Amino acid sequence: MSDLISKRSNFRILMFPWFAVGHLTPFLHLSNKLAEKGCTISFLLPNKAIKLLQHFNLYPDHITFHPVKVPHVEGLPLGTETASDIPIYLTHFLCVAMDRTRDQVEKIMLDQKPDFVMYDMAYWIPEVARPLGIKTIKYSVVSAAAIAIVLVPARNVVEGKAITAAELSVPPTGYPSTSVVLRGHEVSSLLFVSQPYGEGITFYERACTGMKGCDAIAIRSCYELEEKLCDYIGRQYGKPVFLTGPVLPESARTPLEDRWAQWLNGFEAGSVVFCSFGSQLILEKEQLQELLLGFESTGLPFLVVLKPPVGSSTIEEALPEGFEERVKGRGVVWGGWVQQLEILDHPSIGCFVNICGFGSMWESLMSDCQIVLVPHLGDQILNTRLMAEELKVAVEVERDEKGWFTKENLSNAVKCVMDKDSEVGSMIKKNHTEWRKLLRSEGFMSSYIDKFFQNMQELVDHK
Repeated sequence: MSDLISKRSNFRILMFPWFAVGHLTPFLHLSNKLAEKGCTISFLLPNKAIKLLQHFNLYPDHITFHPVKVPHVEGLPLGTETASDIPIYLTHFLCVAMDRTRDQVEKIMLDQKPDFVMYDMAYWIPEVARPLGIKTIKYSVVSAAAIAIVLVPARNVVEGKAITAAELSVPPTGYPSTSVVLRGHEVSSLLFVSQPYGEGITFYERACTGMKGCDAIAIRSCYELEEKLCDYIGRQYGKPVFLTGPVLPESARTPLEDRWAQWLNGFEAGSVVFCSFGSQLILEKEQLQELLLGFESTGLPFLVVLKPPVGSSTIEEALPEGFEERVKGRGVVWGGWVQQLEILDHPSIGCFVNICGFGSMWESLMSDCQIVLVPHLGDQILNTRLMAEELKVAVEVERDEKGWFTKENLSNAVKCVMDKDSEVGSMIKKNHTEWRKLLRSEGFMSSYIDKFFQNMQELVDHK
């Protein structure tokens, strides 16, 4: 493989990810891996995101941030540039704004003439790139399951006709898993796929057009986890599917803030529960309070990082009555940003409670922590089924038919994995340890990047 890699190591690549931190960050991690091999990368992103990502750019001589002006769209608050600036129900307006950057992106392509463009939500990239002789790779940073169960031609979604919950409750023809599925009320979380997600296009059409038009599909996954699902996607689209592996930083690169390091240092190894629900999810106040009361009832020390709930401007004003006094010294609730990877690396953290977005899923697997999952959206639910039912490395918090969980269910799930005498906790710890050893084994991640680089070379050679 080394001879092939040395054949061409100076690819010029344009990266154009969706304007959300959960997409920008994995695109940049992959950029670092490719820059390490000699590639030159122009990374297109909103100006506001540059400051957030600068510390992740490990090869500034090879990776250049190129700001894209995000036009204002009626329906978006003024100044909106990323998905973190808005509640999730306004996302379709941000899609319109991204589509309206097409002229800017096309000019950059004409000026730079890259060998490749890698994109995800900008389904129109192949249409712009093909006449210029530029290869395109649709890079998915969500799980193969999230694509395979709904965003495939076998769904036969008719243009102009909304997909129904009954239709979504049945996997598409040939779908290769019986456990990584949605159940009951959960299918409603995917009904948005047939709703407008831009001007005159639904999310389903956006995703399928982006995959039909590209030269290859890349997925941030590995065969050990999702081989059958990846192969299914390839068959559905008649495209080569390249896997990049998890593409995570191999270790924490910056020291943990003193505020959190000192607080965590006050607890025994493996005793603290860390909960983080990401940069977009906003809970109802009642559900946030139920969550916090569940942590309180575990009796364990905890650090919870959440955005203020619906109707509240700060996290503090939404806390349950008397909560701060009761958990003083062992519980902290924080409404701002934290260094998630560095916190997970701290020896005092024993459990990671998260919504199982694809980034958090990989971070969970790479950590030494027990894993408790509280998914909210369709892709998160599918990731959770992969983790809890196929890999058996996590516990999912039980929810009712409305998707809500009780403080008792949250508390029971945490205590189940943290109790040293728990059979379930011991089983998932054993399984998790085996997966972590594989993922952290020497050469595992680099072999996926080497193979991906080889795939790129073959794509360029193929006329």
